[in-house]
Amino acid sequence: MQLVLDRTPISKRTDARTLHDVACYVGASDGDLSARIRELEGEWALERVFEAKAASLSLLGLALGMTVDRRFLALPLAAAAALLQHAFSGWSPPFPLLRTLGLRTAAEIQQEILALRILRGDFIERPVYPESLLAAAGILQHLIRGSAGGVESHKH
Repeated sequence: MQLVLDRTPISKRTDARTLHDVACYVGASDGDLSARIRELEGEWALERVFEAKAASLSLLGLALGMTVDRRFLALPLAAAAALLQHAFSGWSPPFPLLRTLGLRTAAEIQQEILALRILRGDFIERPVYPESLLAAAGILQHLIRGSAGGVESHKH
């Protein structure tokens, strides 16, 4: 599911951070680019953190509800409601807080990975400007998402 976010100040800050991070790698060696790509592939996305925290809250609520006080059973209910809202709308109340903590969506992380792969020369000639890298990565993401069956990106 595609996460729906407005271009809030937090999103704009995240975009600026991504642009800065990509700009730092203009002219970097293939080894440095590959190391950064591996680092990004291990980064936990906003959605993954949210799902892990909701699952943890559910398990904690069940354990406390069974051993301490039945009122703790409201925690799994709240976590399930937040997950359901996320499933239907792509957004959930904890997202602004998680964004404030600097977490990026999977799409934002993938955009930086694609920009670095373009910079490394995986797809086209190496561009000069980081802005053109992010634009090309966005276009490439759109093409990949639009293809039948959802092509996975090639990993090195």
